[in-house]
Amino acid sequence: MTHPILIIGAGQAAVQTAEALRAGGFEAPITLLGDEAHGPYHRPPLSKAWLAGEMEAAQLVMRAPEMLARKAIELRTGTRVSAIDRAARTVTLADGSTLPYSGLVLATGATPRTLPLPGSTAQGVFALRGRDDASAIAARMAVCIEQKLPLVVIGGGFIGLEVAATARKKGLPVTVLEAAPRLLGRVLAPVLSDWYAELHRSHGVQLLLGAQIAAIEHDSANTVTGVRMKNDSVVAAGLVVVGIGVNANDELARAAGLECERGIVVDACGRTSDSSIVAAGDCTARRLSDGRLLRLESVQNATEQGKSAAAALLGQERPFTATPWFWSDQYDKKLQMAGLSAGADQHVVRGDMTSGSFSLFHYQGSKLSGADSVNASKDHLLVRKLMDAGISPTPQQAGDTTFDLSGLLPK
Repeated sequence: MTHPILIIGAGQAAVQTAEALRAGGFEAPITLLGDEAHGPYHRPPLSKAWLAGEMEAAQLVMRAPEMLARKAIELRTGTRVSAIDRAARTVTLADGSTLPYSGLVLATGATPRTLPLPGSTAQGVFALRGRDDASAIAARMAVCIEQKLPLVVIGGGFIGLEVAATARKKGLPVTVLEAAPRLLGRVLAPVLSDWYAELHRSHGVQLLLGAQIAAIEHDSANTVTGVRMKNDSVVAAGLVVVGIGVNANDELARAAGLECERGIVVDACGRTSDSSIVAAGDCTARRLSDGRLLRLESVQNATEQGKSAAAALLGQERPFTATPWFWSDQYDKKLQMAGLSAGADQHVVRGDMTSGSFSLFHYQGSKLSGADSVNASKDHLLVRKLMDAGISPTPQQAGDTTFDLSGLLPK
C-alpha cells in the first residue's frame, strides 16, 4: 500500500489540504496530526463571539471527527511531532514512534510572541492563540467582572483590539498599551489608525500610545495586579492579554534542513525546498517573483495555500495568486481589507469617515494596491474583483461615490 500523506497540524490549512487531496482523487491514507486536544475548530471567533460567551462549543467546530472519517481522513489529536527524517521519509512522534509518509504537509501555524519582562508568567497574564487560551481568558474575565477589576491589553494589533472591544461590551474597564505611536501601525494607513483610536476611545477604552512597559506587577500569590511602566506609574489590572504578534512555527522545518526565513519558505504552490514536502498557513513565508517574502496570517491564506499545496502533491500547478483579504470585527464595525496598503503613496477616501461606513483606497502611483472598507462590504467585494482582474480605478473614480466601480469590470 502507498504510504500515507501526513499533515502536521489540524487547523484551517491542514483541513483544507486534506479535503483538497481527497477532492483531487488521492486515495491513499491521509492523517492529520494535531498537537491540541481539540479537533479542527474556527479561530476567528475566539477573540469575539467565543470570548463573549455568545457561541456554543458545537458552533466552533470546523470539522467533526466523523465528518473527516467519512472522507477517510484520520484525525489524531494530542499528537506532537518531534522530528522529520527527510531521507527516510518518516516523522518521529513525541512518544518515540515513527510514521512513514509519501508526502508531508506542514501546517504548524504560529505561536504568540512572549513578553521578555519580569512578571510576565504571573497568573492572569495570557496570550490568545488557541481555544484553551480563549476559554481561560473568558474565565478570568468573569472573575474581573465580579470583582470589578480592569483589563490591560498589551499590543494595539487586531487580536488585542478585538479582545478590548469584547471586554468593553461586557462592561470591563480596558486600557490598551501600544509601544508604537499609533494603533495597527503595520497594516493600516495613519488616517485609519486614528479613526480606530477614536472608535475605541468613544467606547471607553483608555489608550496609551508610545507605551514603555517595565514589568508586570503581581501579589504574593503570583496573581497579576498591574503593569508597571518605565516612568514607574502602574496601570491596574486583574487580567492582562498580550497581543504583540506571532512567530511562525518553523522549528521542525529548520531542524529538518528546509529553507526557512520568517517562516517556512514556499513558492506560490506551497512547495518547500524538498519536493515531497509542502507547507500552508501561518507557518509559511511565500517567496514572490521579485524575491521578496510575503507573510500572510489569514483564513483566506490558509485556505488557498492548502488547495495549492494539495495540488502540488498531486503533481499539479495551482498557484495562489488571488488578492489577499482579511477582516476584523470590533464593536459594530466590520473592517474588510483587500490587497496590501504597505508602500502606498496615496490614500483616497470613498464615502464619509464620520458616517461609520466608508472605504480607504490605497495607490502606488496610479495602481490600486488595496482598500480597507469599514461597514462597506460592497466596496470590499468590488475591490477584490477589480484587483483580481488587474483593473485600477483612478483615484478620482475611487473617491467619487456616484461613480459605479462595477462598470469597470469586463462584461
